[in-house]
Amino acid sequence: MNIQWYPGHMTKTRRMIEADIKLVDAVAEITDARCPEASRNPILDELIKDKPRVIILNKSDYADEKITIDWKKHYENQGSAVLICDCRSGKGVSFFVPLLKKKLSHIIEKRHARGMKGLSLRVMVVGIPNVGKSSFINRMANSRKVKVADKPGVTRGKQWVTIDKEIELLDTPGILWHKFDDPDVAKKLAFTGAVKDEVMDGVELALEFISLYPDSIKERFNVGAITNRPQNENNILEIIAVNRKMLASGGVPDIERAAIAVLDEFRGGKLGRISLEKP
Repeated sequence: MNIQWYPGHMTKTRRMIEADIKLVDAVAEITDARCPEASRNPILDELIKDKPRVIILNKSDYADEKITIDWKKHYENQGSAVLICDCRSGKGVSFFVPLLKKKLSHIIEKRHARGMKGLSLRVMVVGIPNVGKSSFINRMANSRKVKVADKPGVTRGKQWVTIDKEIELLDTPGILWHKFDDPDVAKKLAFTGAVKDEVMDGVELALEFISLYPDSIKERFNVGAITNRPQNENNILEIIAVNRKMLASGGVPDIERAAIAVLDEFRGGKLGRISLEKP
């Protein structure tokens, strides 16, 4: 399965980040806690350069807690400031400001020494599509100041959001890289919804997911209740369709709808806490 998606507006986003990076004091890089490394755009290192960075492991309530802690230690050992949070519930978001101020303490001290105490810290929020950038900003602002949707490509332009007198956040659209050289990375991003579903074969993607996490699928969709058929991933979608009463004309199991259900319920955390990769 060859997964590629790079719409034209992402080239514009890359130029935008490159131009605006000089306007900010730091960068908040939002990642998906279920696949932190796969959801980090390698292009961002080139664009961000030496700007201070806080890595945010979002959607942590959907990921294996122990593995997420391992990722936090992994990135901290590399010298990064790391925050584990879940913007859906708000868990951990309140620790961002103290962590940011600690990371930027040298800038704050320098400004205070110069009598520039009223100057806000400016932070660019970056990440690939659908990792929760807008949800993070809305949590920080305690409002719905930016548009949020559970699909990639919603944010198309930049906007400044004032958090308080001390911090301003610059929201940016999600940006991928031109080509996924590693098919495993592409699959992980497709599983989590970072790649537009319309550019992929949903049935093939769901079958791939089922082959990797059969136990989670069988428990959630009650696949084990049907014992008179071989339960391999090639017909589990048909069984799921029957169990969920997803039937097409003539009572034929609708495996396309079943595939959508599998992926949607993983993305919504309904299959349990699953991490797709370990450090």
